Amino acid sequence: MFEIIPMTEEHISDVLAVEEATFSIPWTKQDFEREIKENALAVYFVAKAEDKIVGYAGMWHVVTEGHITNVAVLSEYRQQGIGDALMDALEQVAMEREMIGITLEVRVGNGPAQKMYHKHGYRPEGLRKNYYADTKEDAVIMWKYFH
Repeated sequence: MFEIIPMTEEHISDVLAVEEATFSIPWTKQDFEREIKENALAVYFVAKAEDKIVGYAGMWHVVTEGHITNVAVLSEYRQQGIGDALMDALEQVAMEREMIGITLEVRVGNGPAQKMYHKHGYRPEGLRKNYYADTKEDAVIMWKYFH
C-alpha cells in the first residue's frame, strides 16, 4: 500500500535520495528547497510506502499549462502503480486549475516512462536535440491536452 500526499520541506531529504537513485544528473537539495519554499508555480507530491518516501513528482503551473519537471519512483517500488498515482495527482491539480494541458520531456531511450505517459494520454509532439547534458540524448516532447 502507498499514499500520495503533497510534498513539504520535511520530505526534501527523502526526495533527494529518490532523485539521486533515479537520475544521472540529480537535482540538489538547494534545488528542491527553492522549489518548495520559493517557487509559487511549483506543485509537488510524494509517494509514501512502508513509512518512507518511495517516489515523487513535480509540475510547474505556467500561465495556462503544466510542465512536469520530474517523476521518479525507487526501482524496487516500480510496477506497483505509484508512478500512475503520482501522474493522476498532478493531472487532478491541472484540471482543478483549468490548465489547457500538460507537457514534459522524456529521454528518447526511456521506453518504460514513455509507455506510462502514453497510458495517461500524452502524445509525442516534438524532439529536443541533445537535451540531456550527460549523454547528449534527445528528449521527446510530449503533451496531454484537456480541452
